[in-house]
Formats: sequence, C-alpha cells, structure tokens
Amino acid sequence: MKIKSIRPVTVSIPAIPSTGKSRRTSWNADARRAMPINFYPEFSRLPSKLPAAALTDVWVQVTAEDGTWGLGQCAFGGPVASYISTVLAPLLEGRNCMAIEHLNDLAQRLAQRFGPSGTASTAIAGVDLALWDLKGKLLGVPVYSLLGGKVRESITCYATSDDLDWTQELGFTKFKITNPAHYAEGDAGLAEVVDHVAKAREQVGPDRDLMINPVMSFNVEFSLRLLEQLRPFNLRWVEEPLPPTNNEGLAELRRAAPWVAIATGEDHHGRHAFMDLVEKRAADILQPDIRWGGGLSETMKIHAIGEAAGIATIPHGGANTPFGQHFAVSVTESPMAEYWLGTDPGVPLDETPRIPGTPVPVNGTIVPSSAPGFGIEIEESDISGWKAI
Repeated sequence: MKIKSIRPVTVSIPAIPSTGKSRRTSWNADARRAMPINFYPEFSRLPSKLPAAALTDVWVQVTAEDGTWGLGQCAFGGPVASYISTVLAPLLEGRNCMAIEHLNDLAQRLAQRFGPSGTASTAIAGVDLALWDLKGKLLGVPVYSLLGGKVRESITCYATSDDLDWTQELGFTKFKITNPAHYAEGDAGLAEVVDHVAKAREQVGPDRDLMINPVMSFNVEFSLRLLEQLRPFNLRWVEEPLPPTNNEGLAELRRAAPWVAIATGEDHHGRHAFMDLVEKRAADILQPDIRWGGGLSETMKIHAIGEAAGIATIPHGGANTPFGQHFAVSVTESPMAEYWLGTDPGVPLDETPRIPGTPVPVNGTIVPSSAPGFGIEIEESDISGWKAI
C-alpha cells in the first residue's frame, strides 16, 4: 500500500463539557518557572508569555492510496509544518506506507544536511506517528500490538503539578514539581528551591516519589551546591538540570551526588544524543519526547540503548498522549509515565482537554485504548488544511 499524501493539518477538537467546579486557579497559571530564556529578567517567568509560546502543535495526516489515513502530532508551529510540506512529503509520498523503518531511515539521512535535531526531528516525529497510526488502522490492531504486545496491563503514572493536594486526591502517589530559580540567583535562588522542595515533601509525605524539574536552568556549580542541600528530602530524581549541550556536566553531577538520580532527555533529540548520554554515564533515566525527537520509531531505539545499559526510558509527557501510552505499555524498561496536569483543581481528569480517545489516569494508572492505531477519535470532518492558530 503506497502513500498518497502527507500533509500538515489543523484538527478541530470539540470542547469537553465540564460539570466539575474549579476550586482555584491551577498552578500552571501563575507558578514562576525558570526557563533558559528567562535567565534575562526582561522575559516573563510564565511559560505562556515567553518568545515562541504561540507556536502551536502541528498535526500530520498520512493518507494511503485506498483512502485510509493516520494521524500524528508534533509541535512548534509553522517552521515544522513547512519542513513537513517541503522536505518530507516530496521524499516519502508514493512509497510503501507499511515500511516505516525504511521511511524513517530516508527521513533521517536527508535530515543530516539540515541538522538532525530540532525542527527536522520534530517534523519527522509527526510523520512517524501518523505512519504508525495508519499501519494499525490498515491491519485493524492497536499500535501496542505492532510493537509486540503489552508487557503490563496498566501504566503507573506520576503527576507533574504544583497542586499536590489535588493530585493526591486524584490518587497519584508519585509527584514532580517545578523549579522557580536560575543559577544566576545564587544563594537566594538556592534558598528558594530548597524551600519549594521542603514544602512539597511535607505535603506528599516521606515515602512517596518526589522529583523536581529545573528545565535547563542550572549550571554545574549551582547544581552541586543545591543537590547537597536537597539531600535530606530524598528526591527520586532531578530532571534536566543542565542544557543538552553539557553531557559532561551531567556526568559530573552523577558522580558527585550518587544519592539522587539524574533524569534528562526531552531536549536531546534522536538516538545518537542518547547514545552519548549513555556512553558518558550522564543520566540514570532517559526522557525522550516522542513528539519532538523523531517519533515512536526513534523512541523505541532509544529504549533499546537504555535497556542494554540498564537505564529506564520514561518519555517526557508520555501519559498525556496516546503515542506515549502505547509506548509505555509495550516496553520493559519504562516503569512509569509522566502525566502533566495543568487544569484547575476540582475539574475531573475526564473533563480536561486532550486528544479525543485518549484515556486519563484513574487512581494514578492508565489503560491505553485497544482500538486500531492509536485509538484517536477524530473524524475526517474535524481535519482541515494547516493553519497557525
């Protein structure tokens, strides 16, 4: 079966009726978060107000010659949509839609001239996910069956949220919180982070997994000082403390602070970046983003690299999408999945915005859809040509 067309598209997702009453505004509306760009005080500490924040998700529709189509989703708006239309579509249209490995190899080889990460890897991810969805639909099976079947019946999730009381009420027992400070803030920043972690540990109790995500906002010196001060709080891991260009620094942190795991990877794109992490022993947990770093095919290869080294692969935001859910239920070394929760406390999870057909956690666990492909419940009438929203 050949590919008839590949195109970036816009998907209209119907609003979900809500009966739940908001108790207060979500942490996501006003929690100060350190990001690389707001190292400069001219930029907001609210991610929604940062440069490029308006770049929307990009959907990708791959249609086979019999009219069957699959959907994938990636990110970063117009630049990625343009790469899909002008680079990937001309390369892949007319080829066998079932030969996903071959199609990915073509896309990866062509991307070497553009630079295989960033825009290229994100665009490849959208196309790859659409191809897996299409293949599942053509064969009438869920994607997890194409990957070899389930290795677990349900997925254990951790909640990323600063509304810890609400996530506990929802039944989560593992938690990740934000980071409010940059390394440039010195002692005051250290004190702010320690206070933030101390309050979180008090809320969740001494025996629950607790993690923190600095989002590339530390340097090695600040990290070393902070990890020593955070030692009494028994963190499960510290996530992405350094930018992806500093794997040597991550390895230094692992050696210097063996009492806490180092997790990273959402901004490392592609298997070669993760091979470098593993070879340098720079991470205890690999966290590729399926929608940014090459798609499901690339994430499976990253998992194989990690598995061989005895390192778990826990994709960034994996439980929020059907793509991450099908991965997590299919591979051995993925012991939990991230569920990012940014809606108001009091609103039930099944009333929160998401890709139609995507299950939500119940008492901290998820069972993926068993419908063909990724089980995405979007009709042809919901799909239109790409336009930035």
